Amino acid sequence: MKIPQILIEYANELEKKTAERFPKLAPLAKQCYLNTIETTVKECDNGDYFVITGDIPALWLRDSSAQLRPYVKHCNSSQELCEIFKGVIRRHAFYVNLDPYSNAFNEIMHNESHKDDTDFESPYIWERKYEVDSLCASIYLVSDYYETTKDNSIFTEEVHNMLIAILDTFVKEQNHPENSAYYFRRTDCPETDTLPLDGKGNPVGYTGMTWSGFRPSDDRCLYNYLIPANMMAVVAMKKAASLFIDGYSDKANSDRCLSLAAEIRKGIEEFGIYNHEKYGKIYAYETDGLGNYLLMDDANSPSLLAMPYLGYCSNDDEIYKNTRAFILSEDNPYYFTGKAARGIGSPHTGKDMIWHISLIMQIITSTDEKEKEMCLEFLANTHADTNFMHESFNKDDPADFTRTWFAWANSLFAQMLSGI
Repeated sequence: MKIPQILIEYANELEKKTAERFPKLAPLAKQCYLNTIETTVKECDNGDYFVITGDIPALWLRDSSAQLRPYVKHCNSSQELCEIFKGVIRRHAFYVNLDPYSNAFNEIMHNESHKDDTDFESPYIWERKYEVDSLCASIYLVSDYYETTKDNSIFTEEVHNMLIAILDTFVKEQNHPENSAYYFRRTDCPETDTLPLDGKGNPVGYTGMTWSGFRPSDDRCLYNYLIPANMMAVVAMKKAASLFIDGYSDKANSDRCLSLAAEIRKGIEEFGIYNHEKYGKIYAYETDGLGNYLLMDDANSPSLLAMPYLGYCSNDDEIYKNTRAFILSEDNPYYFTGKAARGIGSPHTGKDMIWHISLIMQIITSTDEKEKEMCLEFLANTHADTNFMHESFNKDDPADFTRTWFAWANSLFAQMLSGI
């Protein structure tokens, strides 16, 4: 596929800028920025575009949106780039309209995907783990492109149907036990890859928040109101409300989005805040609406660390600052300190494995220049001489890492460099 010239030119500029300010990171700048467009984007036979996550040959709604995000600001200078975005948006609409409960999809129909017990299947589906943030990501993708370009051609019937499908799904999953047919069972796997209680998940009470089966790590939720995903849903519903008006003059569904955003936010503030004896009021990572809280953070975004990046709050919000202090401390069970770095990891990769995404997100959301410099140094010293970001690395030995080809981490790294 031909790379849009605007991206090549900007990659050269980013490399030069990085060499001036952070010389140790200069060898990473250009190739991380171009990694998504060079290695993961493919034009389909029908003119759509398909974006794999890297070393897995499937399109994740979340990852593909995040991978493209650093490029959207250049769309007004490149029709080629606009066509790529529009092609990916068409793909998202097709997949979400096929099944809003799936998180990852195939380019063409085949039978090589995960074989699970669930209430819907299609040879287009790679995996059917229901994750709230996946649907939010599709809305962010459409909104980012439209807000940049004001290109009304994206407002097709399929995109309209996608927005309605996401809204309807979020509303239905506000009362998962009563309204939802979704279940997910996988055998011969780690327990984090399947839902308990016959695939329906652990008990929950009604909170106004929307239920999620799995986290952005693709691990199952313990308590199924995932607070960072619900925060992303609040912002996504506000974006969708604007898209309904600007694209379709659909005030009824726009109003439904705003109402749902308010209900979810109210649920977060009433049920998602924990009064910590050391840090004061902090956001839990998960809750069930029955009095149980999971106090931690996961490196995958949406995360509690990423709240300002997602648009839920400012980085000087008092509860965010309290939460940030907690999750960037040893009191967070997935914050690791070692010889090479200190930062947030994930249950998905286990003990002592720090994620590059979390270090990057720490820089993006920080107001402290010393903290930023520290994390930049960690990044410079932990790519194991590959000049690419990885999924995770051992806190004491960066040569011990997971995923050599993880385009989302490379894109977020380049986006961070562009903004500092």
